[in-house]
Amino acid sequence: MTIIFLGTPVFVQPIRKSLAKHFTLVDSLKEADLAVVASYGQILTKKELKLPKIGCINVHPSLLPKYRGPSPIQTAILNGDKISGITIIKMDEQVDHGPIIYRERLELYDRDNFSTLSKKMFLKAAKILPQIIDDFISGKITPIPQDHSQATYTKHFVKKAGYFEINHLPKPQELDRKIRAYHPWPGVWTKWNGKIVKFLPGDILQMEGKKAIPLKDFLNGYPDFPLNCITS
Repeated sequence: MTIIFLGTPVFVQPIRKSLAKHFTLVDSLKEADLAVVASYGQILTKKELKLPKIGCINVHPSLLPKYRGPSPIQTAILNGDKISGITIIKMDEQVDHGPIIYRERLELYDRDNFSTLSKKMFLKAAKILPQIIDDFISGKITPIPQDHSQATYTKHFVKKAGYFEINHLPKPQELDRKIRAYHPWPGVWTKWNGKIVKFLPGDILQMEGKKAIPLKDFLNGYPDFPLNCITS
């Protein structure tokens, strides 16, 4: 069986490695029996979806139909969700719309951030995907249509999404969620005394032009920094 893997970020590459151990990877949709897509930076056209003999499947980091679109992991963290998961679907012409092949729940923790959670989700997917593909191809799995009435959607984030005015502070819980959801990009930041201050997971702050340091050390160095923006 030949498979083409389409995935852009570093954190989905464990899927490529897992597939390479069990199947023959190819570089063209025309040569492939199946396409596996995970966090790919492009939307496949109707023509492209039809090129692989068996079709295309997508690994999506949410419990579809919840959180369709480009930022399901960030949105789950921003909303304070305690449960998320991974969903494998047979792709159709609409984004994250196709029938479900497999879905698994994953517990979220208060210290999860986008970087750690994306790695955890796609490592899990990499472990289970070869068996899911085998079961799907052999007919042991029948894809189940999504309940489209329950669909929710996520959005693209831009750099300014992580900015807040130092005089208009988010509540501590909201700030914590943003710091974790927007790490490493677009990041959470403000301006103070004409310089950018970045907020990183684990109570780490970074003054523009300086190294990132723990909160306690930051406040020792900048005692006039408004403490109420990072504590309740």
